Amino acid sequence: MSPPTGARLWLVRHARPLVAPGTCYGALDVPADAAATRVAAQRLADALPPKAQVFHSTLQRCELLAHDLQALRPDLTSNPDARLREMDFGHWEGRTWEHIGKTAIDAWTAAFATHAPGGGESLSAMLARVSLALRATQPQPAKQAAQDVVWITHAGVARCVAWLQAHGDGVWPRPEQWPAAAPAWGEWEIRNLDRFSS
Repeated sequence: MSPPTGARLWLVRHARPLVAPGTCYGALDVPADAAATRVAAQRLADALPPKAQVFHSTLQRCELLAHDLQALRPDLTSNPDARLREMDFGHWEGRTWEHIGKTAIDAWTAAFATHAPGGGESLSAMLARVSLALRATQPQPAKQAAQDVVWITHAGVARCVAWLQAHGDGVWPRPEQWPAAAPAWGEWEIRNLDRFSS
């Protein structure tokens, strides 16, 4: 990816969640490691430019990072946005992937974009809400200087942005096409805001 120019979107992932390995958690409102969150907030506070517009997922692992960032950078006010939440896995939430079982997971991957895992949210529905949030961040025509936008969010949302910027709306991925890369816990990636294909 070439270095972003103009208005930029910072996709910041929350710090490591306090949840047992192998657990399905998307919309499950688990906390994040507080010490790791403080470290991530300090690094982010040092990196962000003035006047960035900050938004965060309403799940507490993102809210904690947003609050720690604002304590360090009172010039930046973070606004909650439910569109930046992780996928809702319905009744799978809080269960181990092993307990959910191969049959249920295979049913999801067979209809990867349209099946709602655990009766929660389908990937196509998640892509639609992330698309709405992404459209709301688009730079305004040359009326003002471009401002960076910061999303404190989740790996799934970062993957949705990658897919939407590459393919636009209404193109549903197969499992083998879905982006694997996402920021590590407490890390971020920066994308051009004007690269959204509509």
